[in-house]
Amino acid sequence: MQPHNGHSVVTRDLVKRFGDFVAVDRVTLEVGKGEIFGFLGPNGAGKSTTIRILCGLLAPSSGSAAVDGYDVSREPEQVKHVIGYMSQKFSLYDDLTVEENIDFFSGIYGVAKARRAERKSYALRMAGLEGESKSMTRLLTGGWKQRLALGCAILHEPPVLFLDEPTSGVDPIARRLFWDLIYEMAESGTTVFVSTHYMDEAEYCHRLALMYKGRVIALGTPAALRAAHGEGASMDDVFIASIEGEEAGER
Repeated sequence: MQPHNGHSVVTRDLVKRFGDFVAVDRVTLEVGKGEIFGFLGPNGAGKSTTIRILCGLLAPSSGSAAVDGYDVSREPEQVKHVIGYMSQKFSLYDDLTVEENIDFFSGIYGVAKARRAERKSYALRMAGLEGESKSMTRLLTGGWKQRLALGCAILHEPPVLFLDEPTSGVDPIARRLFWDLIYEMAESGTTVFVSTHYMDEAEYCHRLALMYKGRVIALGTPAALRAAHGEGASMDDVFIASIEGEEAGER
């Protein structure tokens, strides 16, 4: 199945309820191929829940969503084959070596045996760990773990990559290096959907959705969002003003 109208990710009035609590409230988005799309918002805004729905890990309560042309409700297993997913916890096994983690995820993602050596070499090179394949993963710094986790998430060369606050707790230099890798993947055609609460990272995205209380309260390029809030406005200004506007509308 082809992506809907050329878009890698499409949602229409997406809703997720947990009892009486609405975690995702009528979210409508379209994300193009090769786009770096950012989800910006505080903890509890609904970013992670939306990403888990798009990864086929949670069923939506109502509305629809499709990833690379597959419906997340009807075809969750197909969705899982065309995505890479990385959470802020990195999803690595500390009691395995670097190489063993790569081998494990190669099997999980169904990388063809004939290509596993090539993909392992790529992951080690991308992570900057070519001489550390036998090192225990628990001994790596946060930045190296992060790059290794990204390498493991894309071993099967997925067309769509979901990164859920992947740089949380990582130092600024490691974060900047990580974003260099994201740009490389986007330039090769991979769609990257990334959530963050760092305002500087918001500037690295092609487009942003600002989320608050499960809703998208602003959507556009960083430049357009800043321009809409006056000359010299920063992303902090945009975010604060957007939230204040939402709060005022609820009173």
